[in-house]
Amino acid sequence: MKKYFAHETAVIDEGCQIGMSSKIWHFAHIMSGATIGQNCVIGQNVMIANRVTLGNNVKIQNNVSVYEGVICEDDVFLGPSMVFTNVINPRAFIERKSEFRTTLVKRGATIGANATIVCGHTIGSYAMIGAGAVVTHDVPDYALVAGNPARQIGWVSEHGCRLIFDDAGIAVCPESGQKYQELDHQVKRIM
Repeated sequence: MKKYFAHETAVIDEGCQIGMSSKIWHFAHIMSGATIGQNCVIGQNVMIANRVTLGNNVKIQNNVSVYEGVICEDDVFLGPSMVFTNVINPRAFIERKSEFRTTLVKRGATIGANATIVCGHTIGSYAMIGAGAVVTHDVPDYALVAGNPARQIGWVSEHGCRLIFDDAGIAVCPESGQKYQELDHQVKRIM
């Protein structure tokens, strides 16, 4: 008995690992060697490549391809039709599989619809990438980035609310009441 749900149109290759209570929807393809944690939701027309690692509670919306070299930690959200890359200078006529660059999406990060993440970068914990953004550099924990190329436009809480810091560098999430401190262009949760 399977410990996860897969729609009848999903293709699940032998040799992948899928955690308990995960759901894989219409026309998804999970390739051999992929590792999917518990309680994940893989949307319609999603491809998870060989040697991709997804943590627990990862949500991937429709029409996303997660290519080899991508690692998503727990609680990551990937918006509809967002794009990962894995080679910095692809050419159809040159084999560059040995040049795949790792992209790390850290715990709790959100990548908005139609955003593009250029390979080889780290998206920090609880960072939020705006819809349509093109990320060409590392993104700090709790950063809010938007645009093409993506630029930091603020900070967000673990709940995804915009943080407004006082003169002492302290902000309170309006939804959760959690407190954050900004110091030297870094934010950390303090309560």
